[in-house]
This record gives sequence, C-alpha cells and structure tokens, in this order.
Amino acid sequence: MSSDENQNDLILLKQVPIVLRARGFRLYTANGRRLIDLWLNGGAAILGHTPPNMLRELKNTASRGLYAPFPHFTEERLKKALLKLFPQHNFRLYSSPPEELILLFKSKDAKIWRPFTNPESPFETDHKEGVFIPALPGIQAWRNELPFGLCIAAAKSETQLESLQVSENLSPILLAMAARGIYDLLASPERGKPKFPRVFKALKNSIWERKGIYLSLKKETNAKEWGTLFCHFLEKGFLLPPNPSQPIILPGELSDGEEAKLASCLIQMTSP
Repeated sequence: MSSDENQNDLILLKQVPIVLRARGFRLYTANGRRLIDLWLNGGAAILGHTPPNMLRELKNTASRGLYAPFPHFTEERLKKALLKLFPQHNFRLYSSPPEELILLFKSKDAKIWRPFTNPESPFETDHKEGVFIPALPGIQAWRNELPFGLCIAAAKSETQLESLQVSENLSPILLAMAARGIYDLLASPERGKPKFPRVFKALKNSIWERKGIYLSLKKETNAKEWGTLFCHFLEKGFLLPPNPSQPIILPGELSDGEEAKLASCLIQMTSP
C-alpha cells in the first residue's frame, strides 16, 4: 500500500463519529448512534470487543506493571499457544513488520492467514510451504495492510524465516492478550458458522464473494469507489474496513432487524 492509500484509510476513519464504547460486535458513538462493526480491527476483535477472558488477562498483566518490553515468560506462553493453532511451525514476533517481511508480502511470498475461511476446517492453513502472517485476536492494529503492535511471521520450516530478523522483545500485555485470544479462538469453532439466511441470499448474484465469515469484492476497486461504499454503509449503521484489501468480517451475532438492514445494503450495491 502506498502512503497515499494509507492516507485514504485515515480519511475514511475520520468519517466515523467518536466512539465512546464497544460491546461485542457493536460500537456506540458520542452522537447516540449504534454501529455494527464489520471491520473488527482487521480481525483483532474477531471474537468481539469485550471477550471476558482477554479482558481478565489484560487486567491481571497490567496490574503487575508489565507494560515495558522486557524479556518475559509470556513470549513462550504465546509460542505455546501458536503451536496449538499451527503445530510444528516456527515463529518470529515483532512490534511492526520488518522490511524483509514487508517485501515478502508485497511479492506475495507471504500472505495473511485468517481463521474461519472454511467452516468445515476453521483453523486450516494453505500456506504450509511458505511464510504467513496470522490475523489473531488481540490489541494490535493495522497499517499498510499488515498488523503492528504485534506482528507474527510463521512458517513450517525455520529456514523459511532465516531472511527475517530475530524476534523482538514485546510488551507482556500484547503477548498475554494474544495467547489468551488464541485459546479463546480454538474454543469458539461455532464463530465460523454464522446463520444469516437473508444476508447469504443477498450475496447471490452480487458484487460480493464470501469465504466463511469474510466478504470481499469480486473485482478490484479504487479508493474513490471504496470510499463511496464505506460512506453508504456507515450511513446505514455499518462500519466497513477502511481499505478494500481487508475483508468485511461478519459479526458473531445480528438481531433480525440488523440482519435485514445489512441484507438490504448488500442488495442495493449492485456495483461499486
């Protein structure tokens, strides 16, 4: 992503009213609106904005004053959790993606891995022969299409990671939250099986394609076209990702009225 594209993301997010609180898959704004979050911070909030186990982990770790990136046992705890998700893999941990990883991503030699793309096998990966970057629950953010705060590079073979720098020391808060998020993810396979019949019907013969809980446009779109979609959905009460490189993530729940409204939005947008 170019700096201009990153600037476009920031401009779109400035269109969102000030958010006072987030509960589950909904955002509550200062002007009294309730938004359904279809971005979910790129997947960091895939289990919702208030997962109780992760909040408890945050409180416990912060109460010990563990903010600074000192060497800490939570790094091994995170790697142990990652091995539950990706057995026999190797990992590098960064606060932001190093230049070598960015180059691998740009050349498509490294890809983003997302859970629940296949409801029948929610945690499978098709990147067994290359480097991948898991999008996992936690408190990381996204910049230039990649996670930062906590960015994980994973590969089946250690030799595939040799071109990357060694892992950084990271804040135990980030590590503990990510470890807890992985265990919560593994305990939530039903998250990958949403039951939104009106939404799924609306997707037929539309500009959208669905893989598991993720929606993306069938064809590439430019910043202006995506901005139009973003503002249209925001007006209707839905927050899209600020960039089309990130998929729409279906929430874990919708009321009947919210589902009907989302289906209507999807039907209305026959072309970007």
